[in-house]
Amino acid sequence: MGNIDELKNTGLKATLPRLKILEIFQNGNQRHMTAEDVFRVLLNDHSDIGLATVYRVLTQFEQAGILERSHFESGKAVYELNEGKHHDHLVCTGCGKVEEFYDAEIERRQQMIAKDKGWILQDHAMSLYGLCADCVSKR
Repeated sequence: MGNIDELKNTGLKATLPRLKILEIFQNGNQRHMTAEDVFRVLLNDHSDIGLATVYRVLTQFEQAGILERSHFESGKAVYELNEGKHHDHLVCTGCGKVEEFYDAEIERRQQMIAKDKGWILQDHAMSLYGLCADCVSKR
């Protein structure tokens, strides 16, 4: 399915800013991006799309389920493509790198803990903070 069809299926018109921003997330080197990161990529591509438009499109994409938003230690919203698969995050407090991981045992334990306490989980997000291998090697 093309980007135009993907946007139309969510009820959004396929405008140039939306298409460019969606392409950045689909084809970029960085999976987790702030609005400022997206804006920087657009500036480097000499696109005439303002920061306010970037914020607006990111919000629209989140509401349409195209992107997921997370808030890590930096306090800034970080966006990633919603690919429908659950994962958790490792966040580097040194350089800000975000790495995804999935661990079936952690997921099972969380469900068991909730059940033992009488809870029914509807959703969860786990972020672990520390230093990535690159930052550790620089010490």
